[in-house]
Amino acid sequence: MSENATSTARIEKFSYDNEIVRKFANATAWWGLIGMLVGLWAALELVFPSFNLGLPETTFGRIRPLHTNAVIFAFVGNGIFMGVYYSLQRLMKARMYNDFLSQFHFWGWQAIILAAAISLPMGYTSSHEYAELEWPIDIAIALVWIAFGINMFGTILKRREQHLYVAIWFYIATWITVTILHIGNNISIPISFMHSIPVFAGVQDALIQWWYGHNAVAFFLTTPYLGLMYYFLPKAANRPVFSYRLSIIHFWALIFIYIWAGPHHLLYTSLPEWAQSLGTVFSLMLIAPSWGGMLNGLLTLRGAWDRVREDPILKFMVVAITAYGMATLEGPLLSIKSFNAISHFTDWTIAHVHVGTLGWNGMLTFGILYWLVPRIHNTKLYSVKLANVHFWISTLGMLLYVIPLYWAGWTQSLMWKQFAPDGILAYGNFLETVTQILPMYAMRAVGGTIYVSGVFLMLYNLIKTAKHGNFAKDEPTEAPALVNASAPHEGEHWHRWIERRPIQLLIGSAIVVLIGGLVEVFPMFIVDENVPKIASVQPYTPLELEGRDIYIREGCVGCHSQMVRPFRSETERYGDYSKSGEFIYDRPFLWGSKRTGPDLHRLGAKYPDSWHYNHMLEPTSVSPGSIMPPYPWLIEDDLDTSLTAKKIRTLQILNTPYPEGFDEEAVANLKKQAAGIAASLRKEGIEQDRLEDKEITALIAYLQRLGTDIKPKPSTK
Repeated sequence: MSENATSTARIEKFSYDNEIVRKFANATAWWGLIGMLVGLWAALELVFPSFNLGLPETTFGRIRPLHTNAVIFAFVGNGIFMGVYYSLQRLMKARMYNDFLSQFHFWGWQAIILAAAISLPMGYTSSHEYAELEWPIDIAIALVWIAFGINMFGTILKRREQHLYVAIWFYIATWITVTILHIGNNISIPISFMHSIPVFAGVQDALIQWWYGHNAVAFFLTTPYLGLMYYFLPKAANRPVFSYRLSIIHFWALIFIYIWAGPHHLLYTSLPEWAQSLGTVFSLMLIAPSWGGMLNGLLTLRGAWDRVREDPILKFMVVAITAYGMATLEGPLLSIKSFNAISHFTDWTIAHVHVGTLGWNGMLTFGILYWLVPRIHNTKLYSVKLANVHFWISTLGMLLYVIPLYWAGWTQSLMWKQFAPDGILAYGNFLETVTQILPMYAMRAVGGTIYVSGVFLMLYNLIKTAKHGNFAKDEPTEAPALVNASAPHEGEHWHRWIERRPIQLLIGSAIVVLIGGLVEVFPMFIVDENVPKIASVQPYTPLELEGRDIYIREGCVGCHSQMVRPFRSETERYGDYSKSGEFIYDRPFLWGSKRTGPDLHRLGAKYPDSWHYNHMLEPTSVSPGSIMPPYPWLIEDDLDTSLTAKKIRTLQILNTPYPEGFDEEAVANLKKQAAGIAASLRKEGIEQDRLEDKEITALIAYLQRLGTDIKPKPSTK
């Protein structure tokens, strides 16, 4: 808008909706505490297995996804919405488009979190990392996310400010990309109210999952928080962003490159080499835009470092941006194959992830809360001293959390790969590596306890701040009406053109993001050579299928991988390396991302049935020193076969080659195989009534099947 137009524009009075901001701020703080306490509980279970409490709902396998979902979607998710609802109104000089949509968004999101908190401990899971929620909740997420998008774009379209500030670019890219990722990764066929079967299988499912999983980190934990950084850091420092041009490069380069990097989670797996290489190349390219954003943030504070020493809010933000820089350097480095050969499946990855979550997301959220809560309550922060104490506690807790995990990861990898002078594995018993790192797990729990104690301090400080303030639910303000949103300025920067056009910016962001996804994903579905078939690989029997679902329900994938990589140390320990054709009937894929226990892909026929029975009843009876919890309910509970026929019919729709009419014979087939396993168990000394009807029998059938479809080539030694 021209200077003359500005001077003659009608001044409009309106109000900002602070009530929705306060609700999301409260949810952020409280869900953050809950999510971190669940994480601490899970950490303690790895040191003291008795913390599993002997209940199905409280085992590590079930509460780990509860922790990750609570921290990602409850803590960070509410933090995003808190920051967006506050900053968007002020950047657009407009109240949110629709108060009902704001409230629907808030309560809908909290309902989704509550549904996750109930369903995950109950064992309802899709087993896709960071996307474990089952299909009814996925649909609810889509509806609430669309409501958020309508509210956001409605606000942008009725704005009184011509140009869209850089923070809003990141909000727009976040919304469209998360929409694409959520839909793409959750395509499944429901077979009951809380159970579904994924459309994609094996290698294809793995690629789709990590296209989603990596970019859930990119476009839920990173890009919206970069938008918050670009708004709240200059506000807290009272200084303009260091470089407008650098923000342009940062934005477009980041959203284009990030989407390609997902395959770096699958290096040395059965994913085709070309896809792995693409993931590596684009991951390394990510260093440039990521560090460009970090430097843009830190250099915004040029000339204000004296204030940083005194202001806890700026301290939190500086550490957050530094952690972002470290995590976005380490991530690309871990995508180099020589690094990945060491790090993958170890606690190194867990340490890396928590530098991002505790440092980048956690510290930035704390800083924003300390800045924002006093402002919407028209007061000053209750105690700057307590905020400073919180900062140092959080920093210490984070260091004590991640450093032992780095050490544990390096220890694991070195022990797994170590050979003795006579050519055999120096640590052939996997448990030797587990017991070695238990002190490091204990130190991680200490660090987590310290970090969580800081959250308690923050809550106290913010509650006292709110009580001493005068909350303004509707904050009155005024601004000139926008005469012509598309009117150009003479001699303005070329990028201003798209900044005035939010719909074009949305479309442009979608195109930039889709390029990488389509190039990687399409060849996996249209070129058969990417997943060579193996004639001996057959579909799971009905009993094995039910056992696999029990394995998924119990969250075994959280501790066990099913992917033997082509390293001598792994083939000596586990058996022949995994082939892509072995997974063509795996829905979902279960390659895992961490080995707290050994890989299971070649487990079949390695131990007698009674070993598996006793291992699930009391792990330490067959594996002294094991930190795995017992699963007595598998021995006690009857196997539910009410959905078996429907599972077979659904898999037939997905081209699994079961014979025509097999669904009608499936339960009889299941009972026949179960009777055989029950007879085997009795022969091996297990005395229990109705063994053939119990869940343990199905799980044993599945475990004994793993990796037995192909015969390894005879040794040439």
